[in-house]
Amino acid sequence: MMEWGLLLLRVVVGLLFAGHAMQKLAGWFGGYGLAGTGGFFESIGIKPGRTMALLAGLAELVGGLLFAFGLFTPLAALLIVLTMLIAILKVHGKNGLWVTQNGYEFNLVLIVIAVSVALIGPGDYSLDALWVN
Repeated sequence: MMEWGLLLLRVVVGLLFAGHAMQKLAGWFGGYGLAGTGGFFESIGIKPGRTMALLAGLAELVGGLLFAFGLFTPLAALLIVLTMLIAILKVHGKNGLWVTQNGYEFNLVLIVIAVSVALIGPGDYSLDALWVN
């Protein structure tokens, strides 16, 4: 059952992370696209905004998809952790922990999930497992 649990965790978190990326990159799922996200990034001092939004979106997309497939899992976790640390430092950290005050609670949960899966391993139902076996 542990293998199914790891698969479920990886796929749901990874695909949601990739979906969040597509909000930035293409404006899907109610997102603002590169122009809107780039404008927000500029307003909080991340410049050049559009370029940094593109890089953040690509990191989230690649990290999320790799995580979901269990491919290069340590790299996937690193991409997730880095984007969440930047989100904490630039947006959510000043608001405290709780998400109800726009805090970093959810970012921290994603960091812990990513690091935990990287430490445990992605499980037998992963593309990484094909490389090892």
